[in-house]
Amino acid sequence: MDFYQHVFAGNPLDRCEVERRDEDWIAEKAKDPDSRFLPMRGPNVLVNADAAGNGEPALGWLTWQDLEPHVNGAAPLLLGLQDGATYFAIDLSADENAAVAVEAMGGYRFEEARAAAENLLSAPEAGIMAQGRAQVNWHNRHRFCSVCGYPTVVKRGGQKRECPACKAEHFPRTDPVIIMLVFDGDRCLLGQSRGRLQAMNRYSALAGFMDQGEAIEEAVAREVMEEAGIRVKNVRYHSSQPWPFPSSLMIGCHAEADTTGINMDDEEMTDVQWFNRSEVLLALEDKSEKLRLPGPIAIAHHLIKSWAYGEVS
Repeated sequence: MDFYQHVFAGNPLDRCEVERRDEDWIAEKAKDPDSRFLPMRGPNVLVNADAAGNGEPALGWLTWQDLEPHVNGAAPLLLGLQDGATYFAIDLSADENAAVAVEAMGGYRFEEARAAAENLLSAPEAGIMAQGRAQVNWHNRHRFCSVCGYPTVVKRGGQKRECPACKAEHFPRTDPVIIMLVFDGDRCLLGQSRGRLQAMNRYSALAGFMDQGEAIEEAVAREVMEEAGIRVKNVRYHSSQPWPFPSSLMIGCHAEADTTGINMDDEEMTDVQWFNRSEVLLALEDKSEKLRLPGPIAIAHHLIKSWAYGEVS
């Protein structure tokens, strides 16, 4: 595909739209010796303990025979097909002993998903892991029907949950988030939000969730005004990134400043500043004493980099 591909994109699996319609096929593949299962535990994913980011497979794929004694009722979630094999994710969070038993097999360990993507996984593996983590998280949060409160059941290999009582169908959600680099000639606008960025003492592109009934361009303009008090113009799409923490789609944009005076929302932000291109270029090389930026795992890094290197004007 010809597009800007970030970490967590590039999932190579065929997601089995047709095959998912057959519950018997899914059940059969879940017991197939050739099928593979990716165990997850909360924010962690199973990896090959010997993986060192050298291009070798790093995700900890197990067979059903490996897992069956430790599953304790967890439902396999169908990820897709590749080269004739069927791939599933499975959550072991409900039973701490299950995760301990899997690690005790030898050769595997649970690793925090973001750290695994940064340090161990290939691009295709990171894409598969993102799908699995987002699905596991959604199913854990949506066990009951939002219409009548009855316990729901997994259908279509995890592509939906269904209520046996009122027959309501519930589908996994993806939350759209706009993230934008605002620039004014030879400087760009960066902010530090309360929470993770504040803890890491980093600055990043401004970002926020889209509202209902809102276009991307409208969301960009609204969020920049809310967080920094600045009007923007000429909003341009750059690229997007799946972000499975827990289940967002980051929609990356650039925008020109129409006004430049900062009026920061100090309940949401700890700081918002204009930074010169020269300082940003130093920060991208980790040579700045004043500015720290997100790493290459984040779309913000690439929005900033493309502007700093003159690809956006």
